[in-house]
Amino acid sequence: MPSFSTETDIELHYRLEGAGPRLVNISGSAGDLRGPSILRDELERHFTVLSWDQRGLGRSSKPDRRFSMADYADDAAALMTHVGWDTAKVVGASFGGMVAQELAVTDSARVERLALMCTSSGGMGGSSYPLHELPDLPPDELMMFRMEIMDSRRDAAWRETNPDHLAKLIAATKAAGIGKEEPGRQAGITRQYAARAEHDVWDRLPSLDVPTFILAGKYDNQAPPPNQLALVSQIRGSKLQMYEGGHLFSVQDKHAIPDLVEFLQSH
Repeated sequence: MPSFSTETDIELHYRLEGAGPRLVNISGSAGDLRGPSILRDELERHFTVLSWDQRGLGRSSKPDRRFSMADYADDAAALMTHVGWDTAKVVGASFGGMVAQELAVTDSARVERLALMCTSSGGMGGSSYPLHELPDLPPDELMMFRMEIMDSRRDAAWRETNPDHLAKLIAATKAAGIGKEEPGRQAGITRQYAARAEHDVWDRLPSLDVPTFILAGKYDNQAPPPNQLALVSQIRGSKLQMYEGGHLFSVQDKHAIPDLVEFLQSH
């Protein structure tokens, strides 16, 4: 996988795959290109997709310093320049949606179309669940707690009556923990959470003049529906679609990814 060093000496490992229109794909918290991604794989069937391990994660640099949301957005812009893209379509999920918003309000001329998935604006538009304040629970209990944040339907009663489905979810969650024992990984996640806690583009969103599609899950407790309604009210000309699912609605509702692809392919 190629890498690129930014002006601040952050080495970013990135992936440039697929064929078609240019698309910047910004991952959520704790993302790692070594892990599987149904969304990324599907996007690469339709677009030339630029994805990367964000600073502090995966095989990118893990410097011992604080990061801001502007730093993550600058990384996206620097990578676009590095691969020779003046403009591109942009999609961001969860934390990646926050980075995408920061990129768009800072450098909107580079963003052809904007898709925001299961994310929040911060400020008056509401913030996503404060992951930096997760309770100090044993790992298995914390996993159950987070499952309910991700999808409000997965409460204690559901978990008790759906043991087989629960077992599959637990197995998938554990399998997704690529590199969890690597030095610096947890610090990188913690720094993402800190930047996320300060994320607030609410007052700058009305300046956007970019076709914007907001996609969200009806049962998402992490980026709840009121936050999506706030986003669409603040971004001129944007549209919102709610799907049958939680924070991972893109793999829970078969209509979500095709709708995303259709929007991104539009002119």
